[in-house]
Amino acid sequence: MNKEQERLNTHYKGEKNWLKWGPYLSERQWGTVREDYSEHGEAWDYFPHDHARSRVYRWGEDGIAGITDSLNRLNFAVALWNGKDPIIKERLFGLTGPEGNHAEDVKELYYYLDSTPTHTYMKHLYKYPQSAFPYEQLVHTNRHRSKHETEFEILDTGVFDNQKYFDVFTEYAKADEEDILIKISVHNRSDTDAPISVLPNLWFTNLWSFGLQKTKPILELESTKKDFSEVKAYHSKLGTYFFYFESPNRILFAENETNTERLFGQPNGTDRPKDAINDAVVSGDYSKFEGITQGTKFSPLYETIVPAGKSVVFKFRLTKTKAKTNPLKTSFDNIFKERLQDADAFYTEFSNPETHPDLANIQRQAFAGMLWSKQYYYIDIPQWLNGDPGQMPPPESRKTGRNSDWKTLNNQDIISMPDKWEYPWYAAWDLAFHCVPLAMVDANFAKEQLVLFLREWYMKPNGQLPAYEWAFGDVNPPVHAWGCLEVYRIDKEKTGKGDVNFLKKVFQKLLINFTWWVNRKDHMDNNIFEGGFLGLDNIGVFDRSSAIPGGGYLEQADGTSWMAMYSLNMLDMALEIAQEDPVGFEDVATKFLEHFVYIAEALNQRSEDWTGSWDEEDGFFYDVLGLPNGQYIPLKVRSLVGLSTLFATLVVDKERLENLPDFKRRLLWFKKYQRKNAKHLVMDTFNEDGDMLLSLVPKDRLERVLKSLLSQEEFFSPYGIRSVSKKHETPYVVHIEGQDFGLQYEPAESTTSLFGGNSNWRGPIWMPMNFLLIESLKELDKFYNGEMHVSCPTDQGNLCRLGGVADDISENLIKIFEQDAQGQRPANALHDIYEKDPHFKELVLFYEYFHGDNGRGVGASHQTGWTGLVAQLIHRKLKHEKR
Repeated sequence: MNKEQERLNTHYKGEKNWLKWGPYLSERQWGTVREDYSEHGEAWDYFPHDHARSRVYRWGEDGIAGITDSLNRLNFAVALWNGKDPIIKERLFGLTGPEGNHAEDVKELYYYLDSTPTHTYMKHLYKYPQSAFPYEQLVHTNRHRSKHETEFEILDTGVFDNQKYFDVFTEYAKADEEDILIKISVHNRSDTDAPISVLPNLWFTNLWSFGLQKTKPILELESTKKDFSEVKAYHSKLGTYFFYFESPNRILFAENETNTERLFGQPNGTDRPKDAINDAVVSGDYSKFEGITQGTKFSPLYETIVPAGKSVVFKFRLTKTKAKTNPLKTSFDNIFKERLQDADAFYTEFSNPETHPDLANIQRQAFAGMLWSKQYYYIDIPQWLNGDPGQMPPPESRKTGRNSDWKTLNNQDIISMPDKWEYPWYAAWDLAFHCVPLAMVDANFAKEQLVLFLREWYMKPNGQLPAYEWAFGDVNPPVHAWGCLEVYRIDKEKTGKGDVNFLKKVFQKLLINFTWWVNRKDHMDNNIFEGGFLGLDNIGVFDRSSAIPGGGYLEQADGTSWMAMYSLNMLDMALEIAQEDPVGFEDVATKFLEHFVYIAEALNQRSEDWTGSWDEEDGFFYDVLGLPNGQYIPLKVRSLVGLSTLFATLVVDKERLENLPDFKRRLLWFKKYQRKNAKHLVMDTFNEDGDMLLSLVPKDRLERVLKSLLSQEEFFSPYGIRSVSKKHETPYVVHIEGQDFGLQYEPAESTTSLFGGNSNWRGPIWMPMNFLLIESLKELDKFYNGEMHVSCPTDQGNLCRLGGVADDISENLIKIFEQDAQGQRPANALHDIYEKDPHFKELVLFYEYFHGDNGRGVGASHQTGWTGLVAQLIHRKLKHEKR
């Protein structure tokens, strides 16, 4: 057992709290729904970036490369000034939803390079231009670009040309659970000397202004010595910490209070509000800070010239222990060295940097992105709706507006985020996928995340799970049970024993959620489900969450597939628990078997009063629009909607069946009953080993769907499976009640504004859906014992077993991030600086989705989130190579 694993064990045994401090600080608190107190819910306009430096947040804090404690009381982050910007760089800049031609988008270069699961070692890189940051150029140019053009990125402005930039590395190493060493290294990559001001920020979250804290915390200068200084941080609940720093040019204390004069024309309560340090540095006027030795926000100021091609290093320490000698010298560098060695030892379990250096680098950064994207998230809906004592009450419209029906929701936790700038809030279905790579490195954290969303302060009393803060009531695909099973199996493979108690804990709450789905999303009570947009934003010819054209309703192939998959997940879970505890779980397994069978029959049938989702002529599953006059119109879009039918696949092995004789007896009776009543027999498939296959798609239809899936003219790309068939390069149009609705294959950015317009499901490659397809193909291959072969790609004559097809898709997904023969990574296709500049070459970004033809990264550039699944794909690939 390596040292990092030992720390994880001591943490989860309750012996030490290694996770009290971590990268939990948000990267964007402004422009969020939490901070929006406007009358009409205009979050972007109510709290813009321009206010962020001057205005106190209510529900959180933000910063660059920052850390905070698990309740976000005391914060540390990096601030910089190049001597030319109009403001110091305290937080990441990006476009709001209305400003961007493809909605919100961070316009900075930063990279998560490393982190252990206990955050005992972390490394972050921020690239800071030496010329003035192009704020206005970025806003103006993007605002005037059409949706048919790419986004105008910071690399397009030229400020990083000729290596005229700083690489700012921020590293953390824990000597103990509450003893954190910090190192900021500034590298001048240009060929000329360049000035920089470095301002490490330490500040308390302001709760006192909102009546939430009786005793105001304080940061106070304790001592100033020749080679180091000390600030004491006192908080009534957090206790006392000591912050040590090397002797700076200046010591600046301010208050984390709103500059009411600047923003609202009202007198300030202090002459050093939140933005006072910014104003002093930019103006060079420090008169307000003379003799000030305390406050609630603090920065030591370091002004230096970094020689061309050289670097400077700054050291800090935040600890519970009062030092007697200089804590920045004794063993400081040795602790960093040891923690990095611990990290290296921990990650060699997953990949070998000596034999596969590029894959190891990609995987390590993927894990780093997952771990850095943990965030403190706080919202109390009753308090958010009603306002705080002594504060201006929220507008009356709020009580009937956004999220007003989620009065039981009260979140205050560390949660895995999709992206801490573009999505600084949780997304329920994203999180299920996040937990797969997270379980590889910290299964207990992954399990805690999945349990968290089933708690009564998250789940609605009726069983609905909250989606995300812009609309908690939106319906995401029900993948929570799938995530629980994936985490359970990853943990079982690693430890040799399955955590059945975890499955029991989630199973009971998942039953409630499953019931909500069954009762709310089956319009005709015919086991064909609706569900709305189901996370796939603009994949339909119209907004599937709004009023349906012609006053009809949409019977969704994907809604039905998700429910079939959910049924199989619950069946699988019940069978797994029943191996140890058959009482109750053996009985309920039958319930979910029946649910699945009825759904499979409904999806595959065709009758006088139902046209069916399956189109025999096309060999594909489609959504069906039902109109009030009884007419059914198949919406013949060849997309993930139809491919999602493959997700519902489960092999029930003979051993599990034999261990549960009562379940097997009921299964055989039900099978006989179905045959007697001439139903579609989804339980009629057993292999020679006695294993049973439950699949939403019968074998003859499976072969036809796979033909489309693996066609290069449709879904099969060199970089994964596309979300919409290339056949729709010729637009698809359907006529409904005198109106035309349609879509076209769009391999990259969205050209519509549906759901904000920053996510496009009309052609690009999405990692989570590809991952589910890979899982299903492997399950089918296991059942057919490698004897079912298909042409991959279609019509190429290259016959592959289904497991080989899964491997091919996985290889293509990994290839998105790998360097090719020219040293370029497809994900970075737009900018050759990643190929030419040696200080960019090894950097990897994990985008939201990828170009359907060339693999270029699209959407949120730091959404390691579900794209972090590539870490698992790399692990499987290397594990397979060892055999």
